[in-house]
Amino acid sequence: MRDDNAIVQQADKVHVQVAHADAIISAGLAALLGAHDDLRIAAPGERADVIILDHRGGLEHMRRAASAPHHDAQPRVLIVTQLEREWEVRTAMMAGVHGYLLQNADAGQLLVAVRSLSRGMRYLSPELSRCVADSFTRIGLTSRETDVLQLLAQGQCNKSIARELGIGVGTVKTHVKGLFDKLGATARTHAVVLATRRGLVGDSYHNQQH
Repeated sequence: MRDDNAIVQQADKVHVQVAHADAIISAGLAALLGAHDDLRIAAPGERADVIILDHRGGLEHMRRAASAPHHDAQPRVLIVTQLEREWEVRTAMMAGVHGYLLQNADAGQLLVAVRSLSRGMRYLSPELSRCVADSFTRIGLTSRETDVLQLLAQGQCNKSIARELGIGVGTVKTHVKGLFDKLGATARTHAVVLATRRGLVGDSYHNQQH
């Protein structure tokens, strides 16, 4: 005889799919989460409420999800990673991920993150919250200023930047001045040093880490 009670309880559980690129981390996450009655580890291909990925996998998942039919229900995405620079966190949050947790977080943080996402909320590692909020509000670089900053970091002159971005040299100077004001920099090299220290420029797009 079918146990309707068990079926209801199963439906009430939060289905979590662990798809981190690091097999050891995946196994650890699944073991931690699977030990709790309100959570169920979903097999690949099964419906999931929350999916846990590494940084690169999370960004790729969001790109695929953006092109999927809107009527397809998408799981909430939690990135678990060692990447903690502002630039890396901002890139993920702006891509639309719902949660960002550092690998050195304790089991309690992991549970809060998964449960928060399952309820439609977002989650960010507490140690990152202040610096990222500060980055978004105080720095507030425009997309064009970010483009100019990346080229400045490569040592390009105003004329080269203008040619690369297809804008006038005067416009480049305006963006550079805006960068100086927002970063509190006094010179081009100083701006790059400050931006690098804050993780606003770097090799995260080419980084093979998870």
